[in-house]
Amino acid sequence: MRVGVITFPGTLDDRDAQRAVRLSGHEPVALWHGEHDLHGVDALVLPGGFSYGDYLRCGAIAARSPIMTEVVDAAERGMPVLGICNGFQMLTEARLLPGGLVRNQTGVFVRRDQVLRVERTSTDWTNRFAEGQEIVIPLKNGEGRFVATPDEVARIEGEGLVVFRYVGDDPNGSVDAIAGLANAKGNVVGLMPHPEHAVELGFGPTTTRMKAGLDGLDIFKSALERIAA
Repeated sequence: MRVGVITFPGTLDDRDAQRAVRLSGHEPVALWHGEHDLHGVDALVLPGGFSYGDYLRCGAIAARSPIMTEVVDAAERGMPVLGICNGFQMLTEARLLPGGLVRNQTGVFVRRDQVLRVERTSTDWTNRFAEGQEIVIPLKNGEGRFVATPDEVARIEGEGLVVFRYVGDDPNGSVDAIAGLANAKGNVVGLMPHPEHAVELGFGPTTTRMKAGLDGLDIFKSALERIAA
């Protein structure tokens, strides 16, 4: 399968995402934010970084890049789309996911190995997990606090759109400890932690299940196996 990884000005984890796609057994395709062509890919990844220097709001300018017209159309047709950190911010700014991401409650940049609980497995990107399973994924952000209006939070919780929650201390101060969301169809997922940094033995966080940092690889494999099937 061919997976497009989009680079925006200021993106810094695109190569890592491409490597994660390759390690999951599929072909990464580099896409540029200024194009209107997805080059026939089967899935899309919006990687992390600081697009446009995080001016205005994080992801706000990138969400209006030319290629995002194609991303929105593809997502609405059911193509699997994964937004990681800055990519998650873009998905909320493009209204593919609800709510928004603002500066961490502490006001400082957070960098740590983070335990997450998988809340929803009926998405294209989480079907390899068990509901309630805890995984360890690196987190690194300064504006990762998820916020939404009370009515929007009630809808998110009521419709089961939460995919991941922080376990233990909430590092960003996110409402309901939300670390990741999906749309109703489950083909679009965004999360603040970085699964592309937990895909190789010896290079990711070591978990109690002795997987030595491979929890992120299951996120990439989930969508790609479903497409292949």
